[in-house]
Amino acid sequence: MTHFLSLSRAIFPPLAMLIALTTAPGAVAQSDTVAVREAPDARVAAMPVALYNAQANLQEATDTAVGKLANEVLQSRLQGLLGSQLAPQQRVTAIATSTRARQVTGGQACNVIVSCSRMVASSLQAPWVVMAKVSKTSNLIWLFTGQLINVRTGKILLDDSTELKGEPGAMVRAGTRIFAERIARTVKQGGLVTNFPTAAATR
Repeated sequence: MTHFLSLSRAIFPPLAMLIALTTAPGAVAQSDTVAVREAPDARVAAMPVALYNAQANLQEATDTAVGKLANEVLQSRLQGLLGSQLAPQQRVTAIATSTRARQVTGGQACNVIVSCSRMVASSLQAPWVVMAKVSKTSNLIWLFTGQLINVRTGKILLDDSTELKGEPGAMVRAGTRIFAERIARTVKQGGLVTNFPTAAATR
């Protein structure tokens, strides 16, 4: 299922930009077949956003800044929407970089390994964990992908992929905010998935 959101020049004066948001069919199908319900005020752990640019046609020093921006926006937006439900990022990072995490991942980064991310969230008594990454295709095309995972069952309730076209900073901000809003809405509904951008809910 693919949806399109047009961002006008009134919002971003320099560019008329388009975000294509694709929700993987499997993510909704899982919520149809598995009763994943948690308390509406359940805790959420958001892993640091990962950056992938190895396959880009041009790697630039500023790529790191784009990854950091996505992480800052995700944390800030989730904090604003979820408040105390969001586990402190300092604690998430501390566990994700611990010896225990390295043992789980075999030395790889914890924020790109589902089992490690679930371990981090479980350590913080959070039944939800958020994983996300920004991938660079070219200097004007990025891909934001994000998942909302139930720690107890391992089921992926949201699996979003957003193609970002235009000025990287503005587009990353917009795409990340959309994802954060979907995460917060689903968590507040106890795991009830609402298909963006309509109000129809899927159990």
